[in-house]
Amino acid sequence: MHSFSEQCLDMARSMLSHNLDSIQPDGTILPAPGEDPRPDEPGHVAYALGEYYRATGESTLKGYDLVDLAARCITAQMFTEPAAENGLAYASLGLLCFGPSKDRNPVWERLVPETQERIDKSLLHRSDYDNHWQAFNVAKAVARFSFGLSKKDETSRLIERLCDRINATSSNGFFDDSTTGFGGNFNLYGVMTFVFIRSALQLHANSGVRDRKLPTLRTYAEKYIKMMPDLVRADGLGWAFGRAAGAYGQMHCISLVLQGLRDGWIPDEQKPKYYDLLRRLFVFFYQTYLDQEHGFLDLRDEERTAYRQHTTRMANFDAARYLCQWARLAKTIQMPGGAPKPEPMRTTGRFVIFDKSNRKEQGVFLYRDAESGLHAQIPLISSGSKLTADSLSFPHCPGVFDWPNNIYAPVMQPELTFGEHVTLPSFYGKNCVTGLGLRNSFYFRYEQPELINTKEEMIKGLGSVKVQWNFAGPKISCEFAYTVKQPVTLDKFRYLLVIAAPHSKYHVGGTLALGPQGLRCTVSKDDFQAVWQETEVVTADPTYRTNYGKIHYLQHLVRDHPLIMRPGNVYRLVVNFEPDVVQVDG
Repeated sequence: MHSFSEQCLDMARSMLSHNLDSIQPDGTILPAPGEDPRPDEPGHVAYALGEYYRATGESTLKGYDLVDLAARCITAQMFTEPAAENGLAYASLGLLCFGPSKDRNPVWERLVPETQERIDKSLLHRSDYDNHWQAFNVAKAVARFSFGLSKKDETSRLIERLCDRINATSSNGFFDDSTTGFGGNFNLYGVMTFVFIRSALQLHANSGVRDRKLPTLRTYAEKYIKMMPDLVRADGLGWAFGRAAGAYGQMHCISLVLQGLRDGWIPDEQKPKYYDLLRRLFVFFYQTYLDQEHGFLDLRDEERTAYRQHTTRMANFDAARYLCQWARLAKTIQMPGGAPKPEPMRTTGRFVIFDKSNRKEQGVFLYRDAESGLHAQIPLISSGSKLTADSLSFPHCPGVFDWPNNIYAPVMQPELTFGEHVTLPSFYGKNCVTGLGLRNSFYFRYEQPELINTKEEMIKGLGSVKVQWNFAGPKISCEFAYTVKQPVTLDKFRYLLVIAAPHSKYHVGGTLALGPQGLRCTVSKDDFQAVWQETEVVTADPTYRTNYGKIHYLQHLVRDHPLIMRPGNVYRLVVNFEPDVVQVDG
């Protein structure tokens, strides 16, 4: 009896049975109330149905013919205009799940000749990407060769090209999802890229290609696996910064760790630690995002939201697909039954370098205080094409230090406006240093020799800033020291604190929250002479929600009249926090 494996399949059955009725006769997907459909959704659905078939061998569920539904979705995806290439990749892997040979694939047999020709044509179309979409090209190459649509297998070449680009954009082998501009958008899509390519290779008709490319993938995926023990919170919260965290921040991390265990990328002596990590990640996912009563994934309600482009339907089918993969992986690695023995938590501070060049340094600082449970992730990364609060350089710690999802706000960051330039001490650093201070405290500091604006453009000749974060137990302080190169007028100064709470119903026992005394914030030095505004109550405002719960209050520190900043002066803002950290009952 594989309890974890069985539990995953039960959840997958439940999720699918709640969402199969959204598949329309023409294979398109009916969106959840209040949402718009995505052009790649039929492909996501086809892949989920394929993985369910692969995990169970069942072709029916709740009276639905899964082979027929998969054929409809694949047809809809192939005729989507304009072509959604990510959807094509998901649809082709879904088709492969039903059998690697066209002659013995029940879904292929259901497709009309016009659709079969369209698949042939679509998979033969070559494209090239600098971001995570290159993973979809790898999947298309796997399907193209495995179905015999091409005698030339391009899988290896595409994986090598992807790795060459990683080496060109990251000195430390992490995945940069930027395509233009400043660069260094190191986010959750790096994890997703390796998980997706690994899943595609598992379906490759030539297992020799998989065996040859696994060492290449390991070089990069292993870096993310080694991050996990310092990244995952005691309550199981996984990747929490950058776009698309939340439910996917749990799912991608669980998949990566399970794949690493299956492929032997985690040494035997480390396995107990990773089994405990998996259990925590899974419990957090299960209790935070699953409607226990009805058995489907719940991303949005009055209290919380999700990454704007992730629809509820897509997330449910993606979760069902992942659960089927986890069920198979758990059997392969023979996960031990019962709760693994957790390792005692230690107070740690670590900077993971994503990229270090003479132009910029980027990474994430991970701090954990064993006594209070406070666990912060401070990213120093590009936000990519759209600026939101998710990727700003402040301690991301849902329940304690929160931020609004999908919108921009200068959370725990001084926002200085000089004419048309709105600047933030985020996105990049130079001379990043981390170390031990007095009495077992940790510090993380970096400089910005040139100020950078919210469009991620460096403003030459304006000024510079030095940033230092200090951590001592649950106490956190930050100092921002600005200097200018010539007299300049600061038009406006803004700094924002967000007070939120975990979801009232969907949360795991032991999750972190703020107690009655709140953040206990004090400003010990403010050369900008800003003033705290009236606390803004946003409980009823749907704009202000997180991946995890509701934002109730915003506290703005503002100077709204000009200040002439002079060279030779150092303008400091020093803010201290001693948050009242409590753990919420399950």
